Amino acid sequence: MFLQRLLQFVGWPITAGVIIALLALLLFPQLRGTPADFHPSNNNVGTGVVSYADAVDRAAPAVVNVYTEKRVVQRNQNLSNNPFFRHLYNNSNIPQQERMQKTLGSGVIVDDSGLILTNNHVINGADRIAVLLYDGRVTDAELIGMDSDNDLAVLKIQLNDISAITLGDSDKVRVGDVVLAIGNPFGVGQSVSQGIVSATGRWNVGISEEAARENFIQTDAAINPGNSGGALVDAYGNLIGINTAVLDESNTSAGISFAVPAKIAMESLRQIAKHGRVIRGWLGIEGVPHPRIKGIVITGLYPGGPAHIAGILPDDILTHINGTEIEDARQCMEIVNKLAPQSKVNIALIRSGKLIEIEAIAGERSSTQTKT
Repeated sequence: MFLQRLLQFVGWPITAGVIIALLALLLFPQLRGTPADFHPSNNNVGTGVVSYADAVDRAAPAVVNVYTEKRVVQRNQNLSNNPFFRHLYNNSNIPQQERMQKTLGSGVIVDDSGLILTNNHVINGADRIAVLLYDGRVTDAELIGMDSDNDLAVLKIQLNDISAITLGDSDKVRVGDVVLAIGNPFGVGQSVSQGIVSATGRWNVGISEEAARENFIQTDAAINPGNSGGALVDAYGNLIGINTAVLDESNTSAGISFAVPAKIAMESLRQIAKHGRVIRGWLGIEGVPHPRIKGIVITGLYPGGPAHIAGILPDDILTHINGTEIEDARQCMEIVNKLAPQSKVNIALIRSGKLIEIEAIAGERSSTQTKT
């Protein structure tokens, strides 16, 4: 009798505890000790295997294959390649032959109107550009403009029912994030490789003529010839970069690849679509970081440039532009790039130990100008 009453007394708390535990496991699957909710597709029920199929399904329709043709003139005499005879053949009437040099690459549809981002080196000098879409359609593409500093080009196609990629926030990319590279390596067709973000803000890579202008996402996702211009997406299929280059003389993937951040690429696209080119501010200065204080020491001035006209001198220490403190040459260049040409620029300097302020009128940088 006593035992029966004891069981009745403790039975209902035990039963209630079991019910609460089962509800907790149903409502909070992470308590089961499995990584089911880690992967973006949520279809790896308890296996611990991560799949990015949903991310690929989301991004892949916006990635295209880009094919170009370029007419190349050549003489049909082997001796014309000999330096000793070349000057003779260059001035002769030997018949010339034309051949079509073909290249391949990738691109990303970023707008429902048919705007495509790709690499400048993919289409540079091309006489014809064709695009193969994910659904098998082929169409010619028009070159809208180029941004050689970032090795970008903007194409446009005239087709209906196209899929634009979803943009991610490349400013929030962190080292260690999982990324997928989608493109057309070696012309075998659309392929996907997976890796992580190895570094951000990479520069001095050698893609731009001025190393300080570079700002790349580094990844170990396999990027090979033909991937150039393709999409670098996050684990959810959002575009975070345009694949650009590999760090290997053999031009094959070696685990170090670079992509232009999506934010930079889209800013170039917007300017190219509006103006036909990228407009960047210019002051005509060169500088190096000061060893003891924040700012850069002016080491060079472009003759007749905005800074020179405003009265800036060599050895001045530039500390602020429009109230923003200058920390290094790269940051200074980024600020200057964003200046609107013909706008007033307030510049704070230290000259001979004294703080002075100078007003300059920003210019527009051209490809022939080498100073910021």
